[in-house]
Amino acid sequence: MTHILIADDHTIVRKGLKQILSEGMKDVAFTESSNASETLVLIKTNPFDILILDLSMPGRSGLDLLKDVKAQAIKLPILVLSMYPEDQYALRVIKAGAMGYMTKDSAPEELVNAVTKILNGGKYISATLSEQLFASIQESGAGEGYEQLSDREFQVLQLIASGKTVSEVAVILALSVKTVSTYRTRILEKLHFSTNAELTRYAMQQKIVE
Repeated sequence: MTHILIADDHTIVRKGLKQILSEGMKDVAFTESSNASETLVLIKTNPFDILILDLSMPGRSGLDLLKDVKAQAIKLPILVLSMYPEDQYALRVIKAGAMGYMTKDSAPEELVNAVTKILNGGKYISATLSEQLFASIQESGAGEGYEQLSDREFQVLQLIASGKTVSEVAVILALSVKTVSTYRTRILEKLHFSTNAELTRYAMQQKIVE
């Protein structure tokens, strides 16, 4: 029996994933969670063969959870399944320790293939992501644009560009207003902007936000 933990804050998404995997795999059991804290408790108290993880959940993000799991040396393969395009997050989660990255608009059979491959000890990397990884190895320096931002800075950029105030970002990320303001200042400096309006325009151009 394969035990799969699905962490996503949308019930309909979890139900869809369960249906796809049940139809494409044999002898599968599922456990569900809707936030990072609940997921971490489940991981520590139950044996799972794989975690399918969403990046955007209430409170701590899936990326934060991924780092927690790896920092605590928990040996659990993780497949990140997100609405964000590969070029924004895939390299970040792979470098953080995930065994694969997929977008939620991927074909159902690709999800089954990815889970099966990871369960067999492999990694799931799309052709596009493979090219990105190869390019990142060849590149030198800190990168340009939003790629040079730290994971937390990138999260702050997304939220500010989505119209959130510094106070709202602080609540969402469980940080102090002062800390978020510091991140905002760093983002502006790195991207050579001076206002939130410029950040928002840039984020929309890069399709970081819609």
